[in-house]
Amino acid sequence: MRGSLTLGLLVELRDIEIFLTLAEELHFGRTAERLRVSPARVSQVVSKQERRLGVALFDRTSRRVSLTPVGRRLREDLQQALDLLQAGLARAEAAGLGAGQRLRVGVFGHAGHVLRPLVDAFRARYPGSDVEFGEVYGSDPFTALRAGDNEVHVLWLPVAEPDLTVGPTVLTGGRVLAVSADHPLAERGTASLEDLADNHVVDLGPQAPEYWVASMVPTRTPRGRRIPRGPAARTFHEILSLVAAGHCVHPLGDVAARYNSPPGVVFLPMPDAPALQWALTWRSTADGPAVRALDQTAADLGPISM
Repeated sequence: MRGSLTLGLLVELRDIEIFLTLAEELHFGRTAERLRVSPARVSQVVSKQERRLGVALFDRTSRRVSLTPVGRRLREDLQQALDLLQAGLARAEAAGLGAGQRLRVGVFGHAGHVLRPLVDAFRARYPGSDVEFGEVYGSDPFTALRAGDNEVHVLWLPVAEPDLTVGPTVLTGGRVLAVSADHPLAERGTASLEDLADNHVVDLGPQAPEYWVASMVPTRTPRGRRIPRGPAARTFHEILSLVAAGHCVHPLGDVAARYNSPPGVVFLPMPDAPALQWALTWRSTADGPAVRALDQTAADLGPISM
């Protein structure tokens, strides 16, 4: 009875989530950042529940936050209740997704091969559902998503588009530099970000936001030298053709080297380039059961290292 009364007092699932996250983080700022709310909202929720219950759930000082004995017991009760609720919802969602639901996911090049563990986990969790991959071009990363041609894209980060939601990171990996086989760098065997200033890189055009392109292909080297851009290319294969002809070099995710061996192109590791993260991304207004199911599967699986 006491457990039912407690849950009745915390009727808002969001309030339960805030309480449990604060109980884990024991820090108002980190809790707010993790849940994408303000610290004031976290404090308001906790204070409201403490007033309703008539007892402190947290001991708070200027230096630390800790659970009271009542707070610890409430965390155990609510976590158990929430786990049961989520399990029930997951079973219902799985039943709804079992009737041949197919998600179309846009990826770059051969990244779909690396994502097989995610696809296998999704299929096992939601029998009868599947993932179908389509190709996304770096010159136009968002149009097919916004048009509804694909439900989800796997994009390198950051993605800062107000109409898109960024989900969990699904891939992590380094970068390689694609150069022609007779390029002087090919003999050296590796490349650095500084080398880009001595060459042209591909211009991906106006459909790809500058901030997003720059996270893969910076505009300047670490020493501040400008990296010249041009010629233009739209697709992955156009990039490789321009590289093979010696017109440019171009940084790519190292998955390109794993699944491609085009004539006349060499892929050189770039040890000084920051690691890349690739995340599920979808239209915020198209957050349906299948997308949420893939999102949760990816979060449970964790990122795949390329």
